[in-house]
Amino acid sequence: MRVLVAGGGTAGHVFPALALARRLADAHGAEVRFAGTSSGQEATLVPAAGFPFETIDARPLRRELSLETVTAPIAALRSVSACRALVERADVVVGMGGYVSVPVGLAAVRSKRPLVLHEQNAVPGLANRVLSWRARTTALAFAEAAGSLPSGARTTVTGNPVREAILAVADDREALAKEAFAELELDAARRTVVVFGGSQGALHVNTAVVDALSLVRERADLQVVFLTGSAHETSIREALADVGDVLVRARGFLERMELAYAVADLVLSRAGATTCAEISVCGIPSVLVPYPHATGGHQEANARALERAGAAVVMPDERLSGPTVATAVQRLLDEEGRLDAMADAARVWSRPDAAEALAQVVLGAGAGA
Repeated sequence: MRVLVAGGGTAGHVFPALALARRLADAHGAEVRFAGTSSGQEATLVPAAGFPFETIDARPLRRELSLETVTAPIAALRSVSACRALVERADVVVGMGGYVSVPVGLAAVRSKRPLVLHEQNAVPGLANRVLSWRARTTALAFAEAAGSLPSGARTTVTGNPVREAILAVADDREALAKEAFAELELDAARRTVVVFGGSQGALHVNTAVVDALSLVRERADLQVVFLTGSAHETSIREALADVGDVLVRARGFLERMELAYAVADLVLSRAGATTCAEISVCGIPSVLVPYPHATGGHQEANARALERAGAAVVMPDERLSGPTVATAVQRLLDEEGRLDAMADAARVWSRPDAAEALAQVVLGAGAGA
């Protein structure tokens, strides 16, 4: 079966698409191609994963008035026509959300190719809200998203596909942790908190954590893997010159996140869809700080879903500070049995079979089921 996958922008959007593609190709023999922009992370990550990649012209619809805003609809219409030849070589088209999906999805509708959408967040994005009424199925990572789609949209909950390297943490945690302790120069006897704000980092999270470390400087039982984002690494390292007895390992970016997950007793991070999926399949408790400017408040909705499941504590960005971080982290670390209960809840909420579940939806649509 020939499958065309459209989507991209950030690594958080590309990784689930690659997880789906790998499952379709390796387990079901599908021929998978990707469509995306030349400027998004898909342009690098997809070819590196070994999948054919076609560039298309797709532009976000911005609210502010500008020449780009005015010309975006015209560019979209041209891109739909250009995408038709690409779409007509496929048996089924998959839109992974975001503006990249729009011209490819509309071309699929015009060419009468079955269209499957995947919505990663608890609040659907504009692209999926627009396309869902013409899609064969909209697969959801969060069941809560169904209520925000058009009433006629057909939905199913599959979860959010996670990379195989991350899925391996559940079964290979001991071996990966041993590797992580050596690679990251950690102390196996300490409790480990992993901090990150997404692939680009998050300045407000970074500064709050630096302030929090000054308040817990006497905790010789604590170590922090601090992934600052490449743009902030130098300034954060300078700010961490004196953290007392706490062991801190600061890096701009960690290619192998499975190493950090394997040693994490607790994660403090933003609440992007991929982050929520990854920490839950790894069974890691979390303090989630939703990005306050996320479209439609979708990170807040993502975080609250894990909080309701008992897997996370939500800290709104406006409450984020050194004292609030220090208090929340110490309370969780010191309350007997709390982290174990949250870890169990994360595993129960997670969907480690999401890639296969979504693959079955795609294969069914391609076969006309």
